[in-house]
Amino acid sequence: MSRHRTITTTDMPENSWGIIRRVWPYLWPEGEGWVKRRVVIAMAFLFLARVVEIYTPILYKKAVDALDGDVPAMALGAIGLTVAYGMARFMTVAMNQGRDAVFAKVGQRALRKLALETFRHIHRLSMRYHISRKTGGLSRIVERGVKGVDFLLRFMLFSIGPLFLSLILTSVVLAYLFDIWYMIVVVVTIAIYVWFTFAVTEWRVKLRREMNRQDTDANQKAIDSLLNFETVKYFGAEAREAKRYDTSMANYEAAAVKTGTSLAFLNAGQSFIITTGLVIVMAMAAMGVENGTLTVGDFVMVNAYMIQITMPLNFLGSVYREIRQSLVDMGEMFNLLDQPAEISDKPGAKALEVRKGEVELRNVAFGYEAERPILKGVSVHVPAGQNIALVGPSGSGKSTIGRLLFRFYDVQDGAVLIDGQDVRDVTQTSLHASIGVVPQDTVLFNDTIRYNIAYGRDGASQAEIEEAARSAQIHDFIQSLPEGYDTMVGERGLKLSGGEKQRVGIARTLLKNPPILLLDEATSALDTDTEASIQDALARAGEGRTVITIAHRLSTIADADRIVVLQDGHVVEEGTHEALLAAKGRYHHLWTRQQAEEDAA
Repeated sequence: MSRHRTITTTDMPENSWGIIRRVWPYLWPEGEGWVKRRVVIAMAFLFLARVVEIYTPILYKKAVDALDGDVPAMALGAIGLTVAYGMARFMTVAMNQGRDAVFAKVGQRALRKLALETFRHIHRLSMRYHISRKTGGLSRIVERGVKGVDFLLRFMLFSIGPLFLSLILTSVVLAYLFDIWYMIVVVVTIAIYVWFTFAVTEWRVKLRREMNRQDTDANQKAIDSLLNFETVKYFGAEAREAKRYDTSMANYEAAAVKTGTSLAFLNAGQSFIITTGLVIVMAMAAMGVENGTLTVGDFVMVNAYMIQITMPLNFLGSVYREIRQSLVDMGEMFNLLDQPAEISDKPGAKALEVRKGEVELRNVAFGYEAERPILKGVSVHVPAGQNIALVGPSGSGKSTIGRLLFRFYDVQDGAVLIDGQDVRDVTQTSLHASIGVVPQDTVLFNDTIRYNIAYGRDGASQAEIEEAARSAQIHDFIQSLPEGYDTMVGERGLKLSGGEKQRVGIARTLLKNPPILLLDEATSALDTDTEASIQDALARAGEGRTVITIAHRLSTIADADRIVVLQDGHVVEEGTHEALLAAKGRYHHLWTRQQAEEDAA
């Protein structure tokens, strides 16, 4: 039996460059020329903005030198240069905004594609995976991962790239216009700054991972508690739940404090390095003005270049931290995408062809864990159009058979067949379309009754929805509601009673109109009166179909065509209700005990 790894924040599948390579195809997709054109145009805007930005301090210098000359030259020259300086600054901003406008559609398309791919992949993952994962933690991983990609696209391309381009151009200009030592001081300052930033940030990433883990844990506990709102109330456990949540938040608080303290250390160190480099360069320029080799305009220009460098370098610290943290978040999401689908279609799998609806389990062996087998060579034959009931004590494998039929899991030995076709050899889409399931607890979407019934078949008309509701004996109830079919059912359908939810679930399955119907203890959670009324709706639902009923209450399946009794993973008896009672075997024992319990009740 295949197993998968649990995702952790420290278990990244690839290094940072590997993660960036995973994102690149979304920015430069094959066969989509419009995306590539927009990327090229955005990069052109970016380069032109940097060139203008580098030339702007030179205009500033000339304006200051004009002001330092004779009055007539100052009046005209300084004004003209000042206007040119203002235009250059405006052009820089305009080209940056043009770049953002051109790239916006590319970035949003990439986010949409990645989010959709992740969403689809989560639905492809096996039942085993979803049982072992907590929904709150899973949604948090996806949310943080998509946000990480968004941050990476915006800041890696339009902050980090342009920053290093500006640094290179500025260093070259300083070396050309002044002295190689200016360039050396700038390069050394930048190198020390980047080294310090990266080294401290790597340390901070470990703190961030722990903070993420505690955040996910607290979020999972909050969602778990809210989903079990009624249970919390039943046991008066509000204070216990609050304490449990506060413990998780305390762990998150401790991790967040460490992260904040390390941020203060990083900011102070960055400020010291930048300030030192700025003071050295400005002191060199001041000495040049004093000895007459530089003008006041040169001093101002050097200052402008240093400010032009230091401001984005200060920004680099926070941007790099966010990018590194985003890479951690993206690593979790890509780890999720790398989780293999335990159940997948075979290459060249064909669609299931249901000609009659005959179902067969042929010597099936299966266990959720290798050391704990559930089914041990079970063989069951369900003729087309018949109603077969599976009964037995808890843990005997009744519901497991339903999951194997729907192919939530694959058998470890033997085969599950529909009209002679092994379910492993057909597409999952066609298999799922051929089987309708009414579970013990029907879970509804937090939407209208109409939406929940229509979920049975995409594109169903209102008339078809109402017909399904009539067959499930819930149409009149819906019509009696103030908002009718537009009534919201609440989270997981909590605004409806258990019987009403079950009827909506039956209507949804009837609208699907599958040839095979699986009733998985569909009435065991209901009271006796409600169960009796639901049984009538289920009987109508089974007309003309092959029905497999997994039952706990034996009174609900007494009229089944055949009853299969399971115990300890084996078929111990099968036959009609009357024949099994007459045999006085396991079924007779179960029936007698249940009747005694009902009489006592």
